Amino acid sequence: MKRIALTIIAVVATVLCTETFAQKTVMVGGAAMYPTKDIVDNAVNSKDHTTLVAAVKAAGLVETLKSEGPFTVFAPTNAAFDKLPAGTVESLVKPENKTTLTNILTYHVVAGRHSASDIASAIKKGNGTAEFKTANGGKLWAMMNGKNLVLKDEKGMTSMVTIKDVFQKNGVIHVLDTVLMPN
Repeated sequence: MKRIALTIIAVVATVLCTETFAQKTVMVGGAAMYPTKDIVDNAVNSKDHTTLVAAVKAAGLVETLKSEGPFTVFAPTNAAFDKLPAGTVESLVKPENKTTLTNILTYHVVAGRHSASDIASAIKKGNGTAEFKTANGGKLWAMMNGKNLVLKDEKGMTSMVTIKDVFQKNGVIHVLDTVLMPN
């Protein structure tokens, strides 16, 4: 009986370890993104996401993104924010624009842990398009452009996922080349 119990424990431990290592450390913005850290603790180390991190702090969303989740975050790079009209980011991080900033940032968050393969499966089931409800109540559409995962926002603009499946302890990040905009 003890031998059976030890065998079961060994199998469970192997499965748990295999799952943990399957979610490998990914480099983003010159920094390792560890699957054992939360979204915020990883994002603050990416030199490509300093604008996003500053915006998350200005919107007061740090504690939310450090919570249990799970969340899928579509994370625009600094270069993505640079595509916005001049002065947009500086205006959005002002205290009087916190509501607008929060609306934009939460439009980049979907409840649950959606890997790229999960999204691709949803796209296949949806005959080429998958619809996701965002944390701000809006909608995003995912589709494939060849082998590239592309998102379309409510304004009809698209953003390509440039780095996929950056797993965190409370979700997953997919890096974007363009900021998504809600209606």
